[in-house]
Amino acid sequence: MFKLNRTILALVLILAASGLLGMVFGQRTQTQESSDADMQQNLRQFTQVYDVVEQNYAEPVKPDKAIYDGAIPGMLRSLDPHSTFFDPKAFAQLNEEQRGNYFGVGMEIGPRGDKIVVISPFVGAPAYRAGVRAGDVIMAVDGKSTNNMTTADVADLVKGPRGSQVHITILREGAQKPLEFTVTRDEIPRHSVDVHFLIQPGIGYLHIGSFIETTERELATALADFGGLNGLILDLRQDPGGLLKEAVAVSDQFLPKGAVVVSQRGRSSPEIVYRAKNGNGGKNYPIVVLVNRGTASAAEIVSAAIQDHDRGLVLGENTFGKGLVQTVYPLSDKTGMALTTARYYTPSGRLIQRKYTGMSLYDYYNGAGSEDSTAGREAKTTDSGRIVYGGDGITPDVKFTTPKANRFQTELQIHYVFFDFSKRYLSNHQLSKSFNVDEPALQQFREFLSEKKVPWTEADLRQNLDWVKSNIKGELVTEVYGVDAGLRARAEADPEVAKAIELLPQAKQLSENARRILAARAMGGMAASSQK
Repeated sequence: MFKLNRTILALVLILAASGLLGMVFGQRTQTQESSDADMQQNLRQFTQVYDVVEQNYAEPVKPDKAIYDGAIPGMLRSLDPHSTFFDPKAFAQLNEEQRGNYFGVGMEIGPRGDKIVVISPFVGAPAYRAGVRAGDVIMAVDGKSTNNMTTADVADLVKGPRGSQVHITILREGAQKPLEFTVTRDEIPRHSVDVHFLIQPGIGYLHIGSFIETTERELATALADFGGLNGLILDLRQDPGGLLKEAVAVSDQFLPKGAVVVSQRGRSSPEIVYRAKNGNGGKNYPIVVLVNRGTASAAEIVSAAIQDHDRGLVLGENTFGKGLVQTVYPLSDKTGMALTTARYYTPSGRLIQRKYTGMSLYDYYNGAGSEDSTAGREAKTTDSGRIVYGGDGITPDVKFTTPKANRFQTELQIHYVFFDFSKRYLSNHQLSKSFNVDEPALQQFREFLSEKKVPWTEADLRQNLDWVKSNIKGELVTEVYGVDAGLRARAEADPEVAKAIELLPQAKQLSENARRILAARAMGGMAASSQK
């Protein structure tokens, strides 16, 4: 058994090492040969360590656990926070997310206390057609109890091949006994542009949730739906990024033809400059981009391209600060690896990657060491000459800090008050599309808080009134009209969106000024050339 384990271990390590060498090295040099010799020595030392562990550890050692969970991830983590190994399950999930669709029943689920509940079935999806509704508690899937399962565990159970069936046992408030649903799985689209609508006449609002294979197409469809625009609010908050090519394609729809979107440089590849191939066709309506600390990677590429070309204003908080480019390499046994192969630079030449050395992964992903100060950061200039900064993400043109949840807000969220209240309210009310939270609805909410023994005072309610109304309406609209309608209701009540609308005239002035400056430079260059 030991020989088999060592054979497997050595094979995987050699494949991983040779794969890395093939990616990084071109022609061999004496220095590289020396480095290879060092690597072989390190591999022998690692094998010796594994030998001792395998023979003497208190319990039998599983090679795949040692390799997939230990050796390879440990090696990649020593490089940077974004070089990652994907085991078969994680690699399959990555591919699914990038494709923009999956096969399942079509519903958003999440934890509520110790249960997994349906947040909202997607309107028209198999679960919705079968009769599953928001608030339903998922008791079992194909006879397997969901007790002690995570949301991801239950999601894995309900997914499956297109056309196959899954049996879901539901507990619904008011029902005398559990309800049984047999649902036929189908293709479920995973939308990138998850909400878009005219928030005011001539002013469009759209949110991009991530950059996947369908993002460019979804954006083009959304912009076409708007028709002629006088302004656009592009919401990239909590967008973790995704595919580089989609970020370039999205930027292309807002920038003039030929404008630089982003460039990347790596040790094993020449510099690549990405430009707008088609351009916006002269559609120069003002743009305000919403960002926060959850805006990362591809979303930062788009934000920076718009900012560096003075195409629009960036509003919000400093973005995450991911300036590293990963290439995904499929490996054996349906595994994969995302390896950092380059750094990307914004049109002005900024590298926005924030520091990651000397800190844990937890601290890195939770913003340790990040600050809004521009002291010591590399300064560049936009098309019109405005100063912008590298490092620690993208600094917005206009700051808008989302207030942290206070004690009362946290208390309501911990108890899932809005979700539970929506079920109670809808049990004896019809919700119209023009619904707004009025005083009678607030009175019922007060009574609900007292009934559930949630600590509150009238002062708490009044000090947080807009927030409370927004959350009540958001939950009610989501339950009755679906996730898209709920997102729209929340956007309409969002003070940062309101601020973005207010800034559109300033964004227009910025863009027009930049175009005048660029035109003057071009004319000056032509005049200088003619005098030679």
